[in-house]
Amino acid sequence: MPWLICAVIGLVAGVGGGLFGIGGGIIIVPLMVLAFGMTQQMAQGTSLVALLAPVGLLGVMNYYKSGMVDFPKGGVLALGFVGGAYLGSKIAVGLDPELMRKSFAVFLVLVGVYMYFKK
Repeated sequence: MPWLICAVIGLVAGVGGGLFGIGGGIIIVPLMVLAFGMTQQMAQGTSLVALLAPVGLLGVMNYYKSGMVDFPKGGVLALGFVGGAYLGSKIAVGLDPELMRKSFAVFLVLVGVYMYFKK
C-alpha cells in the first residue's frame, strides 16, 4: 500500500508540475508528511529523490548523510511524477491563462494555511 500511495503522490505532483510548474516542496513534501508521518526533513529528502537528476543531487547527498532519505519511496514518486507531468501539461495548455493564475493562487493559499496550522 505505501507504494501505491507514493505513486499517487508522484502522479499528483506530476500533474501539479505540468499544470503549475510546482511539485516537490508544495505537493510532495506535505503529502509525505501527511501520508507517512514523516518529519519535514525526511519528506524533503525523499522528495528530492524524485527530482534528483540533476536538480536535487547535492541536496539528496546532504539529506542522505543525515539519514533522512527513503530511496525506494522517492523512486516510486519519480515514476508517478513523470506520468503526472505529462498529463498535467496536456491539461494546462488548453486552459484559460486567467483561470490558471487564479487556480494556482488558491492552491498556494490552501497549502499555506494547512502548513501554518498543522500541529
